[in-house]
Amino acid sequence: MAAVAQCVRGALRGRHPLLRLALRTSPRLLCVATPQKNAGQNAEEEPSAPASEQKAEPSAAEKLLAEEKAKLEEQLRETNDKYKRALADVENVRQRSQKLVEEAKLYGIQSFCKDLLEVADILEKATESVPKEEIKDENPHLKSLYEGLVMTEVQIQKVFKKHGLLRLDPVGAKFDPYEHEALFHAPVEGKEPGTVALVSKMGYKLHGRTLRPALVGVVKEA
Repeated sequence: MAAVAQCVRGALRGRHPLLRLALRTSPRLLCVATPQKNAGQNAEEEPSAPASEQKAEPSAAEKLLAEEKAKLEEQLRETNDKYKRALADVENVRQRSQKLVEEAKLYGIQSFCKDLLEVADILEKATESVPKEEIKDENPHLKSLYEGLVMTEVQIQKVFKKHGLLRLDPVGAKFDPYEHEALFHAPVEGKEPGTVALVSKMGYKLHGRTLRPALVGVVKEA
C-alpha cells in the first residue's frame, strides 16, 4: 500500500489536471503501467548476445561420429596401402617364377650337355691323332674311318648349336677369366701379353652362359 501511495503522489505532482483526476479515481493504474514501461525499456536496453555465443556447440553424439569417421578413413588408407603392397609382392613373385621357368627351359639340359662334351672331346682327339699324310687312296679303310669321324664331329657341333651350345676357340683373344682357365703363362715372341697363345681343351657356352671354360696358355711379358 505504501508503494501505491507513493506512485499516486508522484503522479499528482504533474501539471495535467485530468491525469490527476484519473489517478485519484484509480491509483493503481500508474503503478501497473510504470513497471511495465520500465520492463520494456530494460528489455530494449539489454544488449543481444554475440553470434558466436548464440551458435550451438556440437553435441557429444556428433563429436563421437566425427571421431569414428576419422578412424574409418585412417583404416581405409592403411588397407589401401596393404593392398597395393600385396599386389606388388604378387607381381614380383610372378616375374621371378616366370624367370625361373624360362631359365629351366634354357638350362635344363645343362648336365646332359656336359656329358656330351666328353664325347665331342674324344672325337676331336681321334681326328687329330690320324696322320694327315696317311689319308690317301692307298689306305681306303683309314680314309673312310677318318672321314666318318670328321662327319660325326661336324654333326655333333650342329646339334650343339641347335640347342644353344657354342664352342669357344679363343686363340689370339684376350684372356677372360669368365670364359678361360689359364693352365700356364709363358712369354711368346710376337704375341701380345695377356692374350691366349694355346688352347688345350675347347670351352663351351650354353645360351651365353659359360658351361665349361677353355683350358688355355696365356702370353706373359718376357
